[in-house]
Amino acid sequence: MSTDAPRPWVSSYAAGVPDDLAPSSDSLVDLIEGSVRDWGRHTALEFFGSTMRYSELGDQISRVAQGLRKLGVRKGDPVAIVLPNCPQHVVAFYAVLRLGAIVVEHNPLYTAREMRHQFEDHGAKVVIAWDKVVATLQEFPADVAVDTIVSVDITRAMPLRLRAALALPIPKARRSRSDLTAKVRGTVPWKKLVEGSHLRKSVPAPTADDVALIQYTSGTTGTPKGATLTHRNLVANAAQSRAWVPEIERGTAVVYAVLPLFHAYGLTLCLTFAMSMGARLVLFPKFDPDLVLPVIKKRPPTFLPAVPPIYERLTAAAAKKKVSLEGIRIAISGAMPLQESVVEPWEAATGGYLVEGYGLSETSPVLMANPVADHRVPGTVGLPLPGTEVRVVDPEDPTRDLPIGEAGELIVRGPQVFSGYWKKPDETAEVFVDGWFRTGDIVTLDERGFVRIVDRIKELIITGGFNVAPSEVEDALRGYEGVADVAVVGMPGAHSGEEVVAAVVVAPGATVDGESLRAWAREKLTPYKVPRRVVIVEELPKSLIGKVLRRKVRDQLLEQ
Repeated sequence: MSTDAPRPWVSSYAAGVPDDLAPSSDSLVDLIEGSVRDWGRHTALEFFGSTMRYSELGDQISRVAQGLRKLGVRKGDPVAIVLPNCPQHVVAFYAVLRLGAIVVEHNPLYTAREMRHQFEDHGAKVVIAWDKVVATLQEFPADVAVDTIVSVDITRAMPLRLRAALALPIPKARRSRSDLTAKVRGTVPWKKLVEGSHLRKSVPAPTADDVALIQYTSGTTGTPKGATLTHRNLVANAAQSRAWVPEIERGTAVVYAVLPLFHAYGLTLCLTFAMSMGARLVLFPKFDPDLVLPVIKKRPPTFLPAVPPIYERLTAAAAKKKVSLEGIRIAISGAMPLQESVVEPWEAATGGYLVEGYGLSETSPVLMANPVADHRVPGTVGLPLPGTEVRVVDPEDPTRDLPIGEAGELIVRGPQVFSGYWKKPDETAEVFVDGWFRTGDIVTLDERGFVRIVDRIKELIITGGFNVAPSEVEDALRGYEGVADVAVVGMPGAHSGEEVVAAVVVAPGATVDGESLRAWAREKLTPYKVPRRVVIVEELPKSLIGKVLRRKVRDQLLEQ
């Protein structure tokens, strides 16, 4: 497909979705201030029953921005946020941005070693952190020590009756030390900022082309890479997401934040998309059906972004507890393949749609999604969002386009695509070709514009000169009775190249014989794709949102 060819995906859009979007010069600060102005009396945030109006949200953003300014934060400074989902997280995010500073999101459950890699890279001197993890930050050596830690007690945003009742997931080894953080010298209590004076309107706000966010993409080991996303990138992706669901009226949506806000997926669909819609954002510090179902009883979400395991667990828990899921109109799944076995019971229970989408941290993150309509195509990640261009090229020669239907590397461009990695020009140059971003994903594109992910280039297994896509083998093995989960990786071969090896989790009460599984796989797969070995494991390492970490699986098998 040539770079100036028609966009076949546009004809497959759902009714009401525009072909393209007009460029915007707004910043995220304009976005939130617009919602404060238009929806001031509407509920912006809900947290365990406590609510905050948009007018109150705007007031707290202004006060916290002034407090951060007093602490020395200026335009262009990276400011780290280490918080679970809570109202303070939303306030902190926009307060940092109001100063023209740069948000750097962090997983609050990381160890000091894991977090240190990222702090060494971005160099933030001010951190807004959950009080339970302040001690973790104080374990940093002197050469990466931060100047100021704003300590946040998230229970202050809860109703009084619940403050002592909620058990949150914090590292057990640090529980006793963390409880003392309010007394640790050098911290500033969040309360001091939120009860301070307002920021003067004369303080310059950011522009669309200023960097808004550094989003880390490389996990917790190795050299971290921070994708630098501008206000323009994130505003564009929020607008694209709004355009994809035209049936949701602004000022009426209820969005559940069960995904962590520090993850690119949760950040865009909850922190920016939802806030731009004037939506009621219901925040959960962790996903637990026992926390979510009572809220669904009172007010089901209009829009629920999540991952397949969350939909699966919610469907099962709701059926067990006899809680109706009707009224959940749109659910967007991402981060991992969405199986039809998850879609059918969910749509039967809700009466709404569950469709798969796709993106990367470098693309703000949403690139494409299935239409919210009956002509969606299960097993694909859908169509490029309005204003997004895609090509499928030869991975060895990314200037050469491949024919429709042939598997190749997906390259993209659009207003949501980042400009580069933080302070890493060489790594940035490697992922761009003539202005197109190389995703590293192998895909096919059909004549209607639907994209199907085949695998990651870096995770392809080369055995006997053939390329093997781990996901294809995994999909085949999951059909074997007794296989609860599986990860397929390439291991060093006896002679040269790699061997296909499957790590299998057996369902409770079942038994799986490796040789029988291999024999069964031979009926489904070309011989070179059949695993040479099957290793039974108790569990597979997964990310916080439930994605299997194949690299860690391989490392564990190598250790064995």
